[in-house]
Amino acid sequence: MSKSIIQNNIRKLRFNAEEMTQQQLADETGVSRQTIVAIEKGNYSPTLELAFRIAYIFKTPLEEIFTYDPNLYQPKKKN
Repeated sequence: MSKSIIQNNIRKLRFNAEEMTQQQLADETGVSRQTIVAIEKGNYSPTLELAFRIAYIFKTPLEEIFTYDPNLYQPKKKN
């Protein structure tokens, strides 16, 4: 699995939110802990709806949680 071109600050935000666990964030967003782990590691890009839920929980603008790195984008080659 390749790394996501969307980077995030979720781990830092969890730490600053009284050391919220991945499970607590998963419970509040309605996803599994494994989903939170995958997002934090950059192995999975969240849906737009999930990204907004995460931003709402941390009371932080979306662009302060997720950033897009266009330098990592690799367009698919056409045959």
